[in-house]
Amino acid sequence: MSPSDLPVAEVLDRAAGPRRAEADELVAMLGEVSGERPVVWAGRIIGFGAYEYRYESGREGRAPLLAFAPGPAKHTIYLVDDFSERWPDLVAALGTHRASKVCLYLTRLTGVDRGALRTLLERSLAETRSQAR
Repeated sequence: MSPSDLPVAEVLDRAAGPRRAEADELVAMLGEVSGERPVVWAGRIIGFGAYEYRYESGREGRAPLLAFAPGPAKHTIYLVDDFSERWPDLVAALGTHRASKVCLYLTRLTGVDRGALRTLLERSLAETRSQAR
């Protein structure tokens, strides 16, 4: 995955109605947490900062430190591996969501505990930075 020159606003506009304002809120929050400015990765992901990784298999690449993808149906926030197992208390405090190994899916930010979300982002960022090569 690599960053592009695509304007951030173009990706944000994929979220319509109230989700567009929520996407703006997420840009602000991820920017504050990371201290980085937003850049579009892979044509659809808004990333903040970058790090290099290398798997035991030898595969390596670059990825954003924090990232999310706004969409018409949900926001996808990319976090460190197994975040829900690492910090179950925070995930439980979030409110309505779905989760996978590395993704947090939020249909709406309505009802999401912003403090829990911010702490989750901070912990994920710290963990990612500690693992970066």
